[in-house]
Amino acid sequence: MAHDFDDYVAGRRRALLRFATVLCGQPWLADDIVSDVLGRAFERWQHIGALDEPHAYVRRMVVNDYLSWRRRLTRTTPRPDLEPVLRLVDDETSAHAERDAMMRRLEALPRKQRVAVVLRYYAGLDDADIAAQLGCAQSTVRSQISRALVTLRLDADGQRNDRRPTTGDER
Repeated sequence: MAHDFDDYVAGRRRALLRFATVLCGQPWLADDIVSDVLGRAFERWQHIGALDEPHAYVRRMVVNDYLSWRRRLTRTTPRPDLEPVLRLVDDETSAHAERDAMMRRLEALPRKQRVAVVLRYYAGLDDADIAAQLGCAQSTVRSQISRALVTLRLDADGQRNDRRPTTGDER
């Protein structure tokens, strides 16, 4: 017996939404999953509607979609259209924690490196202006900033390395 897609959606969409919400625990994600599944089911409805239990088939599609690695990967990356909403929801604690951690890492830098980094990235000065303020060559400014960034990256990864980098000649 062939089932009509419109009748199926009218009669079963709410049940599919409840099912998907229980699976993933987030109503907005459940709505996305069900919408995606129903879109794909519509494209194949001639086959699915001819089954004895189209609801069981569509429910299995929801499960597969929920479990798929692709969906997890795309759902963990913020969508650009949700950025303003996510910023409104943020309680600012993560921003404060990141700022405090960066301040501690900056404080650990040698003074000239710290000044060069702050002048470049906070004040927005170019190499010539920083060199004039520090009384050194522009190449020194670039070197100081480069070394500071390496240290900050190492600290950010939690892999502080206090030893000098070795070249192939040193053993």
